Amino acid sequence: MTRIRLLPPAGPAARRLVLAQLVSSLGDGAFYTTSALYFSHVVGLSPARIGLGLTLAWAFGAVAGVPLGRLADRWGPRGTAVLLALATSASVGAFLVVRSFGPFLVAACCYAAAVSGLAAARQALLAGLVSKRERTAVLAHLQSRLNAGLALGAGVGGLALWSGSRGVYLAVFAMDAVSFAVCALVLARLPVVRGSGVPVAGDGGTAGGGPSRSVLRDRPYVVVTLLNSVLLLRMPLLSLGIPLWISERTEAPEWVASALFVLNTLGVAAFQVRAARGVHSTATAVAAVRWSGLVLFASCAVFALSGVALPVWAAVAVLAAGAVLHLAGEMRHSAGSWQISFDLAPAGRTGEYQGFFGTGLTLARTAGPLVLTVLLVGWGVPGWFLLGGLFVVASLGLGYTVRWAEPCGAVLPEEPRLNVARQRAGAGRGDPRGPRSA
Repeated sequence: MTRIRLLPPAGPAARRLVLAQLVSSLGDGAFYTTSALYFSHVVGLSPARIGLGLTLAWAFGAVAGVPLGRLADRWGPRGTAVLLALATSASVGAFLVVRSFGPFLVAACCYAAAVSGLAAARQALLAGLVSKRERTAVLAHLQSRLNAGLALGAGVGGLALWSGSRGVYLAVFAMDAVSFAVCALVLARLPVVRGSGVPVAGDGGTAGGGPSRSVLRDRPYVVVTLLNSVLLLRMPLLSLGIPLWISERTEAPEWVASALFVLNTLGVAAFQVRAARGVHSTATAVAAVRWSGLVLFASCAVFALSGVALPVWAAVAVLAAGAVLHLAGEMRHSAGSWQISFDLAPAGRTGEYQGFFGTGLTLARTAGPLVLTVLLVGWGVPGWFLLGGLFVVASLGLGYTVRWAEPCGAVLPEEPRLNVARQRAGAGRGDPRGPRSA
């Protein structure tokens, strides 16, 4: 039986990052489980207004991620992450008192922006505190703890749904607000990682003492983000596509969709760290992403078989096999994409670049419902093979795009890049990025 480590062996700084992730994800799991019914039953909004408000909010959050990540690069990721964790806590707290669409929309936009910015600031903080070789392993622990926290939080949210009490709903949202306040306290105990202290990309200045440009003008990184968003369709596939497929195209009972989601969550919590082993360079990351594309194609092919006139027990078995392949592909894709997203970001610009890279997830979640509904419900079995083909093309294309980026100097060893930044900053001024922890 696999033993799940709660904290990584990479030093106290990495352990605090993982602890902060675990604490905030507990509240998030409860929030995601109950938010729709809370906004309907407690706030008093119609489903159409809830959908419109959240769509606008997440679009705003995606746009806000880049400038907030840029702010983390300029003024330091630790302080920025602490402030954004507190802003997230305050935004969730605001949901406790809003009772109409206007205030709800404002609170939702603040929440989405704070969450997007916090993700970018955390990545910049990780880049400053953890060595390049250990970074993907620590990210694997972060993802594992994220899933574990979401699962536990979802259990708490399930109790609220079972109760149906207004007071219990309010308690769940209060718990989420408290979880982000505690997250801020944990992040505040991390070592300081200094920002550049000067204008960065988009401000007409420099980052780390050298010339810079907006991430939007870094064409290889933009293409990598877009290709990665195609691979991220695996996320709405699990939460939306497979439930619709089971309901409309198979003989399997609908509860199987929930069982497959639990299987995925527990699988990532148990095996993500192991799946990330060996991914410690751009070359190994590209290999992992290419492998993930092929495995995701295989999972699509197996899922397609479940819709071919099978008895109930056989359809359930085939769906479970497809879910296991999906899990394996997901974990390898995660490990490879993390490494690539960091390696292609210039020194001192991690927050800005991670803020932009995070928009790929928003794009996948926005386009996913339409794409998956057309392919799987509308086209059936051929749609599964087309989706699998998209995964393969995106994974291969991402590797070629990384090669395109290399001649431009985007992929460089971490320490030489750091030394260049120090030399430009001038002798005797200290490390512009602050202390590092192994």
